[in-house]
Amino acid sequence: MFQTHEILDTLRMIDQEKLDVRTITMGISLFNCVCDDEKKLAQRVYDRITKQAENLVKVGREIERDFGVPIVNKRVSVTPISLITGAVENPVVIARALDKAAKTVGVDFIGGYSALVQKGMTAADERLIRSIPEALSETDVMCSSVNVGSTRAGINMDAVKLCGEMIKDLSIRTAEKDSLGCAKLVVFCNAVEDNPFMAGAFHGPGEGDCAVSVGVSGPGVVKRALENVKGQRFDEVAEMIKRTAFRITRVGQLVAREASARLNVPFGIVDLSLAPTPAVGDSVAHILEEMGLERCGTHGTTAALALLNDAVKKGGVMASSHVGGLSGAFIPVSEDIGMIEAAACGALTLDKLEAMTCVCSVGLDMIAVPGDTTAATISAVIADEAAIGMVNNKTTAVRLIPAYGKKVGDEVEFGGLLGQAPIIDVHPFSSETFIARGGRIPAPLHSLKN
Repeated sequence: MFQTHEILDTLRMIDQEKLDVRTITMGISLFNCVCDDEKKLAQRVYDRITKQAENLVKVGREIERDFGVPIVNKRVSVTPISLITGAVENPVVIARALDKAAKTVGVDFIGGYSALVQKGMTAADERLIRSIPEALSETDVMCSSVNVGSTRAGINMDAVKLCGEMIKDLSIRTAEKDSLGCAKLVVFCNAVEDNPFMAGAFHGPGEGDCAVSVGVSGPGVVKRALENVKGQRFDEVAEMIKRTAFRITRVGQLVAREASARLNVPFGIVDLSLAPTPAVGDSVAHILEEMGLERCGTHGTTAALALLNDAVKKGGVMASSHVGGLSGAFIPVSEDIGMIEAAACGALTLDKLEAMTCVCSVGLDMIAVPGDTTAATISAVIADEAAIGMVNNKTTAVRLIPAYGKKVGDEVEFGGLLGQAPIIDVHPFSSETFIARGGRIPAPLHSLKN
């Protein structure tokens, strides 16, 4: 049961501190759609999604109205498409069906145009990855992901090389939109099967027929809470974040439970991640600065982020019956006003962001780099980030945007939740020969846990 003080606290967090449920995401299995005729497969995929998710948006709006909790996005994730297109020569046909189905049911995004290639690529996997630039440039609300590594398997460097080339191609195809297409593609290491956040959401093969999951957010709530412990020791800072994360997650649990009951779909997970927006007062970077940093990115930032990420997990895990997804703190540059400011003044560099990803959720997210950045350099950045995930047994990812025609000093403007970002410099020295080797970087010794 929720106590009166909990309800009053929640109302204050919503009204004054920008607390919201960032997403209700319905995960849908497409395995029962498999067919060797691409047109029939596309129709089955469309029919499956539109039938299963027909009430998702309506129910989301009802919960918003009944409980007064803002739900920013309603989304769908599906089985990684490469797993159902083994007999299909042109997976873009399925991409169009996904986009059409998402628009029919009215969701904001649909994820799962994905391939899991951490150890090797099937012909279907490679076809899908090579089709990503065409698919994302021809669709509007579809998102894509590729898992290129894991702690158990190592890093598939052939897939890493291919992803760099596809990101470069995609940036050119969507040049007139500041290479926006790249914002809809994530390259993972240790991808999780129940992530409700885009662009990396997919309904993993280990999931059931359908599930509804919730991603909560509340950087503004955490920052306001930390204002009450100014000058106090880090023990008190951590305790304050834990208590606040518990309260935030209770809201997510309530929404997830209601959505599950009203949709008659099993409850999946609550993702505890602090997901920022470009709005003032909704920034993870400003939480770190509230701990005593003059600017996010200066020395001490990685330690502050480690504390934040750990305290969010510890506080939130007791507030929900099922915690999953990514759960921690996101640092997407273009989507966080504090990160934008820090990058613009030079405090936040690509190297510092890479260091921060060692201790946060996900990784190098929504970072705009010069349009002339080579495919090999993009692949090398992906390899570095995958290595962090592989060795540390955590999920890492890259969502890099080589903005066509842009250089350091310029900005890109995406609007909405995707925000805007200054172009961040990359190292000028070549990684071409390194990436050209291909093959697989072996898994670390500690992967042998059997």
